[in-house]
Amino acid sequence: MTDTLLATSDTAAAAIPPAIELSNINKSFGLVHANKNIDLIIRPGTIHGIIGENGAGKSTLMSILYGFYQADSGFIKMRGDLITIPDSQAAIAAGIGMVHQHFMLVDNFTVLENIILGAEGGNILNTVVRKARAELLRLEEEYGLKVDPDALIEDLPVGLQQRVEILKALFRGAEILILDEPTGVLTPAEADHLFRILEQLKAQGKTILLITHKLREIMAITDEVSVMRRGEMVATRETAKTNPEELAELMVGRRVLLRVDKEEANPGATSLEVKNLTVRDSRGVDMVKDVSFDVRAGEIVGIAGVAGNGQSELMQALAGMRVPHAGTIMLDGTPLPADPEKLRLLGVAHVPEDRHHEGLVLPFEENENAALGYHGDPNFVSGPFLNIDAMRDDAKEKIEKFDIRPPDCRLKTANFSGGNQQKIVLAREMERNPSVLLIGQPTRGVDVGAIEFIHRRIIEMRDAGKAVLLVSVELDEIRALADRILVMFDGRIVGERAPETSEGELGLLMAGVSDEDAAA
Repeated sequence: MTDTLLATSDTAAAAIPPAIELSNINKSFGLVHANKNIDLIIRPGTIHGIIGENGAGKSTLMSILYGFYQADSGFIKMRGDLITIPDSQAAIAAGIGMVHQHFMLVDNFTVLENIILGAEGGNILNTVVRKARAELLRLEEEYGLKVDPDALIEDLPVGLQQRVEILKALFRGAEILILDEPTGVLTPAEADHLFRILEQLKAQGKTILLITHKLREIMAITDEVSVMRRGEMVATRETAKTNPEELAELMVGRRVLLRVDKEEANPGATSLEVKNLTVRDSRGVDMVKDVSFDVRAGEIVGIAGVAGNGQSELMQALAGMRVPHAGTIMLDGTPLPADPEKLRLLGVAHVPEDRHHEGLVLPFEENENAALGYHGDPNFVSGPFLNIDAMRDDAKEKIEKFDIRPPDCRLKTANFSGGNQQKIVLAREMERNPSVLLIGQPTRGVDVGAIEFIHRRIIEMRDAGKAVLLVSVELDEIRALADRILVMFDGRIVGERAPETSEGELGLLMAGVSDEDAAA
């Protein structure tokens, strides 16, 4: 009898059409074949992960599903019916919502105003707002997404802003929700809360597509996971029947070491010393508040914290890009000037957290960016002119050492993937043999294969006796690389911890909860 019931249940499940079915999807941009004969089935009421290296085609595929791009060939079915999605409005009308990595919210609008923006649906605004408020409160109650409808977006922490994005999609009737790197700006506690929300959405019958490069999240939250590599769909697995090692190998096409393999640090004398540093932003607001710490030769000091708590301004001041309001920065006991060029000459190298705006000139050739900031080096100068041949020869050596792909020093930097752009910056700074390396968000937007390489090179710099200051919003990365961890909140150092400290304890510090508060 039981076997009969199970067989009947399986047959019924098989009869339910997929929430989404992509068949033979192809998309090219010039000579680049971004999606190659993609087949993908998303079962209704599941959380389906999509992972792959940079340039694997994930974003292109999701952009086709959300109507940003049109496929060159192939078709899309929703619940068994063929559908055409010419633009994002059509996607929304079909019940597809998307929460972008960078939130699409108007900061000086309220939550309610952002929710109804573009979906007013009436001529009398007061009536529209009243109905929208009632619907918003219903959605908040049904899905546990509590947020003040009258709060300004700019006054909300990022975790609540993300709830607004989800509510905005649900308000528009989304039954299928695409989330692009949803935890990139969240504390561990906020990420855990998001996962609980996603589980609740699934329980209510919603279908969720999760794009992430974090294998831990894939294993924690998804029912199935699909892996893309070089524009092709190479595998789909039930999450319970796979593991991070298999997924990483499928993504990269080779075995990948997921842990950071390192020996104990042997720190020497203090190299970089920061005393009572205060840094203001362009508005005159104190973003770094009376911060003091040091970094010794042969150690990695990691600064953990949610983005926006002063880490960016701190790194800019240390790199000479921003003049401190108060305090001192010293190298080997000597005060440092607020001048990036002079700092480079003194042996301070800087890998900025925003490679596009601070680390590279994207229209330049690779070899030009490989020398950027060091172009006054006598090896790169021939009389009053740059020695272009010498620059290109130097770039070719860096390309080989750092496995930059494609290995073309004449290629425009904009045409490299994010991971390879990051390697260009890392090679430029690391190969100058600095005594201090300031490195911000070393693996932001970087795939698992490049992450392994970058982590190994950072450890090599430490083991060569360099003082490394690492800023990252990736708590796993901080814990894996750092020998000491400083936690920043609201512009201050609120604690120092060992890398063995639990994620929960670090997460509380990142959220501004002191040891005394946690005990209470």
